[in-house]
Amino acid sequence: MEDRHESTLHNYVNTANEPVESLETPPEANEWNKVRKLAMRHLNRFISLEPKVLRGDDPNAIHDMRVASRRLQQVLDLIFPKPLPREVRRLRRKLRRCRRALGDVRNCDVLVQYADGRLARRRTSHREAWVGVKQYLQERRTESFTQAIRKLSKMNQAIFYMHAKEILGQLKPTPEKDDGSHPVAQPDGAAFEPFPVRLAQALAGVWREFEQQVAASHSEGTPSSIHAARICAKRVRYLLEVADYFDIPGSSRALAWLEKIQQHLGDWHDMEVLEDMMIEMIAKPEFLRDQLALALSAEKLILRNRTIKQKFRDEYFRMTPELTNHGEIKKWAEDLLAAPASAEA
Repeated sequence: MEDRHESTLHNYVNTANEPVESLETPPEANEWNKVRKLAMRHLNRFISLEPKVLRGDDPNAIHDMRVASRRLQQVLDLIFPKPLPREVRRLRRKLRRCRRALGDVRNCDVLVQYADGRLARRRTSHREAWVGVKQYLQERRTESFTQAIRKLSKMNQAIFYMHAKEILGQLKPTPEKDDGSHPVAQPDGAAFEPFPVRLAQALAGVWREFEQQVAASHSEGTPSSIHAARICAKRVRYLLEVADYFDIPGSSRALAWLEKIQQHLGDWHDMEVLEDMMIEMIAKPEFLRDQLALALSAEKLILRNRTIKQKFRDEYFRMTPELTNHGEIKKWAEDLLAAPASAEA
């Protein structure tokens, strides 16, 4: 990246021993307090979306609740490195359960919208097949939503909110401890790192995992390896959002690049899920018996969508070789990995 951006956390990390006033945070709050406020924002967003999700008629609310859960989980991972305290592990499990409960509903919402787009065209080949696919997706969505609500009802969101708020409240600065170091002690009494060092370590960890998984997806080329890279990309993105929130040099550009990668991976994933659902639809004996012509037309759709899916896959591979070879993002990541060692020195 350009020299003026310096593409590294070095300068920021080296401020760990400087007075808090030298950092871009309000005089009355240290950096961990700023992280607490960010986590509370995600927590409040997550909880506030529950009524809209329960109504079942707002696809955006379901998507936003899942995103809020990922953002909150990533901030919790930043605040509490492994081994996680027991209460934090419980919070993370509930966030994952909520996200997974709504996963199939979200997939159906996206694919129904995609089918609507195909049907809205004046000239749409296999129109009858798209109508059948849409109907199947809507029926599956209804069934998945019923199951999701049943699972969500077992998660007491009020208690979850109070526990999360209590844990995050421990990050409030005190008059005796406002030097930017972590105000929460680990179970063994060891002190946490100052925020700049902890952020550098967390970013280095998720980036290294992402880089390794991208390399694996290039060498293997299997749907499972590409999907794993997609999940890693999400973790990096939401942690990079925290880095960008603190104006870390180079993070904005890396975040913009990663969002493009996520877009291609997301489009690829949609086509992958659509194919699985269409195969599931036509594989049912009663469907083949009663609607054989529609099943044959749907098979042609599957072949056509594989071509589209391949384009998204190729675009992802085109954008990511620099992670294993060279390029600006590779250089930025290498500097990032070196940041924690520089801080300790």
